[in-house]
Amino acid sequence: MKPVVLLLANLITSYVSFLAAADARTTVGQRTQRNNHSNISDLLDNLLRGYDNSIRPDFGGPPATVEVDIMVRSMGPISEVDMTYSMDCYFRQSWVDRRLAFQSGKETLALSISMLARIWKPDTYFYNGKHSYLHTITSPNKFVRLYQDGRVLYSSRLTIKAGCPMNLEDFPMDTQRCPLQFGSFGYTARDVIYKWNSARQVAIAEDMKLSQFDLVANPTANHSTAPGFSHEYSMLLVYFHLQRHMGNFLIQVYGPCILLVVLSWVSFWLNREATADRVSLGITTVLTMTFLGLEARTDLPKVPYPTALDFFVFLSFAFIFATIIQFAVVHYFTKYGSGECYFSSDLSETESSSEEEDADRRPARSQPTRRKSSSSSGARGRGNRFAMSNDSTIEVIPLSAISIPNKDSAVAGHWQVSCVSCSPSPRRTLPPPPPSRRTTSSTSRRRRRRRAPRYNSVSKIDRASRVVFPLFFLAINLFYWYAYLSRSERMHYYNSNAA
Repeated sequence: MKPVVLLLANLITSYVSFLAAADARTTVGQRTQRNNHSNISDLLDNLLRGYDNSIRPDFGGPPATVEVDIMVRSMGPISEVDMTYSMDCYFRQSWVDRRLAFQSGKETLALSISMLARIWKPDTYFYNGKHSYLHTITSPNKFVRLYQDGRVLYSSRLTIKAGCPMNLEDFPMDTQRCPLQFGSFGYTARDVIYKWNSARQVAIAEDMKLSQFDLVANPTANHSTAPGFSHEYSMLLVYFHLQRHMGNFLIQVYGPCILLVVLSWVSFWLNREATADRVSLGITTVLTMTFLGLEARTDLPKVPYPTALDFFVFLSFAFIFATIIQFAVVHYFTKYGSGECYFSSDLSETESSSEEEDADRRPARSQPTRRKSSSSSGARGRGNRFAMSNDSTIEVIPLSAISIPNKDSAVAGHWQVSCVSCSPSPRRTLPPPPPSRRTTSSTSRRRRRRRAPRYNSVSKIDRASRVVFPLFFLAINLFYWYAYLSRSERMHYYNSNAA
């Protein structure tokens, strides 16, 4: 029993000793942390005691040097109408202020952003900036680091909208150079000098993608003066070389223009007598080409010079217009009877009707005629009687039954109509019927040979145009693409070397 009691007593004693040691360590840690906090606060109070944030570092001596580097996170939109571009970046500035040098166990102190109002910082601004702002969600996106040698690192996240003077002569095969210029707003080069950080100047995020451009280069440069100012100012430059994608323009402009030009060539295979078809096809392609040309310039500024896209649209429009002029020339040299004969169907119907009339008249002439006499008017000659709805009878007497010296005059004579039992009225004469189409078989065959329909004739101008227009359009396209693509490569090479 005694060994168990002794064991329990030892366990309780060890546990109490462990709790006492842990409590002592906690107390020491809290006392040490309070001492560190008090030491940092005392350190900052001592550094800022008598510190004047309105005076630059090394006032009265050499100029203060501000090192800058930029980390670009994203870029866009890029507007040709406003000639501006936007970018989201981390803008870092570093300078040495010996008044803030300290001796401590820590090499770096992370300061609150409220310290920025108590220390000196450069008044950097963007010369070609349009509308730039600091991100403030959920808190202002900036921080300050202080090193033992007095170096201050100030970083902030900015969205910069800057101007980009663009030359759109090679649009959409162009490469634009969008600059970013920044420096001090009030300090001249005798007080503050800007220079790029040698370790990293302008870094681009690996996942950054642009919808319409490719960032092909970002050269940097240093300048000691800015145009338009009487004093020398230190200024830094970075150029973003943006090469435009052509896929969207090939689909929306170049492809439809080429197809419209090819569609206008369909008129070369249409009959030259089909005036309505060829004119309507030409007018439709011209109107569609006009709409495409206007639509292609909606996203472009009103520049005073033509772009590469304008040249292509104008060439396509000229080819379509030349197609209409070509048809006008073909139609001018088209003579009557040289193409499709539209009376071929009327000729067959006329011949069939004339044959039926001849067949009907032959038995009529073989029937015996009847003589009619009248006491009041004498013999009326041979004729036929027809009953009318009002109980009247009309007798038709063909002139062939009357003996006429000249047979041709009988053919050209009138049909006489007389009433037998109708009310007294003057005898009326009907208008002459159409001339008789009775002809002999030999005369009919000669007429058929003389009026036989002809097939469509093809104009020599149309035959030549089927070959000349495509070859000429192909040659102009080869020259166009070679000239602008080679020019775009030369300009890109020149810009890279100049920067």
